[in-house]
Amino acid sequence: MGETPWRPTREQLVEAGGRTIPDVWARDLTVVFVGINPGLYSGAVGHHFARPGNRFWKALHRSGFTDHEWSPFDDQDLPSIGLGITNLVARTTASAAELAPQELRTGRDALEAKVAGHRPQVVAILGITAYRIGFDRKEAVLGKQPEDLAGVPVWVLPNPSGLNAHHQLDDLASRFRELREATGRR
Repeated sequence: MGETPWRPTREQLVEAGGRTIPDVWARDLTVVFVGINPGLYSGAVGHHFARPGNRFWKALHRSGFTDHEWSPFDDQDLPSIGLGITNLVARTTASAAELAPQELRTGRDALEAKVAGHRPQVVAILGITAYRIGFDRKEAVLGKQPEDLAGVPVWVLPNPSGLNAHHQLDDLASRFRELREATGRR
């Protein structure tokens, strides 16, 4: 699966600013995971959740979504198991803090159009603060949301970035598992 991983140089990271990474989509996925936006490391290597220390792939495995820990370099194979990845904001930045609130709101509208076209079973937003801003839900909490997006249920999970110290890997895996179980996936 995938290509051989490599580590970008400092210069390659700087050059990755503003890049985009192709979405991982197919029709009728079980879950599409929605990141806030790709980081510079992901932009440099061209794969989602690629920075060492990002816990997305570990949480996906420990929650039972995958039977082994996948590599970011395998991301394009996710639809083969009913999963996808996109982002609220497509452009890469060093930190999500660089995003303007309006970018998150515009990203929400673009996400709604993608969801309407692809019809996943569930949309999982990875980041409570980005969800609160982008979806104008200031009081939102983690878990299943009361409002759907294009008729599709929305869940909010913690951001798996290694920079998010509020949620450790065991908590991330538990919350991912709760979502997996709600979808009926074994």
